[in-house]
Amino acid sequence: MENQLKDVLVRGTAWGGKIRVFAARTTQLVEELRQRHGTFPTATAALGRTLTAGAIMGAMLKGQEKLTIQVKGDGPIGQVVVDANADGEVRGYVDHPEVHLASNAHGKLDVAGAVGRSGYLHITKDLGMKEPYRGSIPIVSGELGEDFTYYFAVSEQTPSAVGLGVLVDSDHSVLHAGGFIVQLMPGLSDEEITRLEQAVGAMPPVTTLLDQGESPEELLRRIVGDNELQIHDTMELKFKCFCSSERVEQTLLSLGEHELQQIIDEDGKAEVVCQFCNEAYTFERAELVRLLDQAKPKPIQ
Repeated sequence: MENQLKDVLVRGTAWGGKIRVFAARTTQLVEELRQRHGTFPTATAALGRTLTAGAIMGAMLKGQEKLTIQVKGDGPIGQVVVDANADGEVRGYVDHPEVHLASNAHGKLDVAGAVGRSGYLHITKDLGMKEPYRGSIPIVSGELGEDFTYYFAVSEQTPSAVGLGVLVDSDHSVLHAGGFIVQLMPGLSDEEITRLEQAVGAMPPVTTLLDQGESPEELLRRIVGDNELQIHDTMELKFKCFCSSERVEQTLLSLGEHELQQIIDEDGKAEVVCQFCNEAYTFERAELVRLLDQAKPKPIQ
């Protein structure tokens, strides 16, 4: 079954290096996030499309570099946040996972209605420099594929074609998820650009092709031609969160003596839930008292 296939990303070039191509299957990743956050279908699609774009953009990074995507629209879903890195590790959440809207005029999940058609898409890249790179564009459609296309053109000056899709089953589980990003390098002729535009325009939806059993590599062959594609590598994609009890402890310590004392007096314990993975960390009274002791200023010797 397609659903049992691993989530992978393929990366390559075509047309003599004049096009960079990326495609990913993210079905299991999106399903894991759906289960962790209890997302309803429209929210699942919005989070899944953003997650797929994030996974592919993560593959454009190197070494320890990482990025964060924030989609902040004026729709009921609130913001969508995705973290990704160069190792294929991705995580994400949406402010209001319970959002589900009636289908749009095309009979599809109304992602634009959930995200909103006004707002901003922010990309922050930690490239190991002193200051992170930050690019922002206004949301142009809310469907997300077009928004990421606009981001690459405006913020990175790289003309790109972006296709993203999530297909949700009647029981709300994720049947298929995936996408592609094709980037034009300098040196393409007008005829080649037209050929590329026509190939992308003629493509059925990504999830239709995944449902027919096509692999990420086959998606790319549809766009650039069977004999034109050079795959450079394939990487597995996986969900990974970086929260830990130690990190949560540091967060509690940063509240300071007064707030910790207040929590002990009023609640007797603290529960902190990670936004990204929904893991709950509980600190009982004794642990909070220990943290309170650490938070108190030490006498100068």
